[in-house]
Amino acid sequence: MERIPITQTGYDNLKREIERLKFVERPKTIKSIAEARAHGDLSENAEYDAAKERQGFVEGRIQELGYKIACADVIDPKTVSTDFVVFGCTVVLENLDTEAQVKYQLVGVDESDVAQGRISVSSPLGRAMIGKKEGDEIVVQAPGGKREFEIIDISAS
Repeated sequence: MERIPITQTGYDNLKREIERLKFVERPKTIKSIAEARAHGDLSENAEYDAAKERQGFVEGRIQELGYKIACADVIDPKTVSTDFVVFGCTVVLENLDTEAQVKYQLVGVDESDVAQGRISVSSPLGRAMIGKKEGDEIVVQAPGGKREFEIIDISAS
């Protein structure tokens, strides 16, 4: 079974979502199906079709989250090494063309949020940074062309 790296916050968010799906959304969907059945002919019942589709989505998401939780490898970002870029650390990058600096924390796929400064370790930028040290330069192929960065700082989050 492949281990999925995730921070404690990301793990807690997955647990909250699966609990909400199991104990709020699933019962709500079952009730919607029962109400739609009560309306009669199921062959032309759009409410019933929508409720069954929703049920399929909810059950699929519960299975997906269950797998991710079972495979989770929870890593505390406060305990990671800052000698080089690893999962969980926070990195300050300087764009070599514009000299603008950005700060990102490397997190798991399910917890990435660029607006919050969290990028996936499996993103092109995340993959380019892994294993690099302060002062190293990286090149990332972006939709707008190649971008070059220098790693300015690595810290535990």
